[in-house]
Amino acid sequence: MNFPSNINSKLPAIGTTIFTTMSALAKEHNAINLSQGFPDFSPHPLLTEAVEKAMKSGFNQYAPMAGYLPLREKIAEKVEALYSCPIDPETEVTITAGGTQAIFTAILSVIRENDEVILFAPAYDSYAPAIELAGGKPLYYDLEAPEYRINWTNVKKLISQRTKMIIINTPHNPSGTVLSAFDMQQLDKITRGTDIVIISDEVYEHIIFDGIEHQSVLRFPKLAERSFVINSFGKTYHTTGWKVGYCVAPKNLMTEFRKVHQFNVFSVNSIAQVAFDEILPRKDLYLELSAFYKQKRDYFHKAIQSSRFKLFKCEGTYFQLVSYSKISDERDLEFVRRMTRDMGVAAIPVSVFYRHNIDNSVIRFCFAKEEETLKRAAELICKI
Repeated sequence: MNFPSNINSKLPAIGTTIFTTMSALAKEHNAINLSQGFPDFSPHPLLTEAVEKAMKSGFNQYAPMAGYLPLREKIAEKVEALYSCPIDPETEVTITAGGTQAIFTAILSVIRENDEVILFAPAYDSYAPAIELAGGKPLYYDLEAPEYRINWTNVKKLISQRTKMIIINTPHNPSGTVLSAFDMQQLDKITRGTDIVIISDEVYEHIIFDGIEHQSVLRFPKLAERSFVINSFGKTYHTTGWKVGYCVAPKNLMTEFRKVHQFNVFSVNSIAQVAFDEILPRKDLYLELSAFYKQKRDYFHKAIQSSRFKLFKCEGTYFQLVSYSKISDERDLEFVRRMTRDMGVAAIPVSVFYRHNIDNSVIRFCFAKEEETLKRAAELICKI
C-alpha cells in the first residue's frame, strides 16, 4: 500500500513510550519487570465475581455516555465522605477509559492554539503530547532530585496571560512525593483572580505512607471550582488492564469535558462499571491500601538496603526511585537497558520524564509485586 509522502507528524519528537519499550525488553530477556507500573497479583475475588455476575445479568451493551449512574452516585458519596466536597453525580462525574484518557480529554476540552500549560517535571509522559495535540505549549518547572519539591514563588514567575492550565500530580509519579496542604494553599493563592484551570492527577490517592494525608484539590473549595480531578480504579483495585477511571469536575468544566469524551470514547466498559459499583461500598479495600503497599515498600527497602543503589524517600505511589551513581556513569537509559539485558531486572530511567532528558543517574522501580517477585529481584539488584 502506498502512503502519501507529504504527511508531517503531529508529534515528531515522540516515539514508542518507554513503558512499552522496557516491558518488551524485559520479556525478550526474561528479566523481572519492575519497570511498567502494574501489579503481578490478582484483584480481590469479590471484584472478579462481580464482573461475572454483571455479564450474566445482561450488562453487555453500551453504558450511558457519562457512565453508569449508580457508580457515579457512589463516587459522589465517597468524595464527600473523604474530602467534605459535595458533588452532583449527574453533572460532575464522568467514567473514563482509565486515567490517561481522562487527562487527554480534559486537556482537549480546554486548551487552544498557543495556550500555555505548566507542568512539573519529572512528569508522566502523556501530559505534554496531549497538550501539543491540542495546539498548546507545555511550560516546564523542573523539580530537583532528590527532594523533588515545588518552590511556588518560582512557579508564579512562569504564569502569564497565555497560561491556561496547571497540571499537578499527587502522590507523584515517578518521584513518590506528596503535595502538602501548604502546597495546595500556595496553588490556590497563585491562581486566584485568574482563569487558570487545574488538572489534578490523583490516581494514587490511596497509596500514601507514614501517616501523611492525601491533600486532594477537592478539600479546597476555590481550587475545586477550577479543577478536573482524575482518578483510576485500576490503581486502587489492581486492575490496570481494565482501563476504567473517572473524572470529577464542576458542571461548567464537565460540560466541556463530555463534549470531547463522547467523541473519543463515548462510553466505557459496562461490565466493569457495574462490578465497581458493587464493590465500592467495601471501604476497607481502599482504606487499607496504604498499609498493604507500605508493607511492600518496606520489604523492598530492606531487601535492597545492602545494594550499591541509594534509595530516595518514597511518601506515596508504588514506585521507588534509586540513584546508581556509585555503580556506573552511564546515561540512565543505557544503564537500564544493560541492567535488563545482562542483570535480569528491568526499571525505568527517570530522564524520560523530563523535557530535555535531565539525567541525574536515577531510575524507578515498581514494587507493586508479589513478595516472591520482589525477593528474586532484590537478590539480583544486590549483585549489581
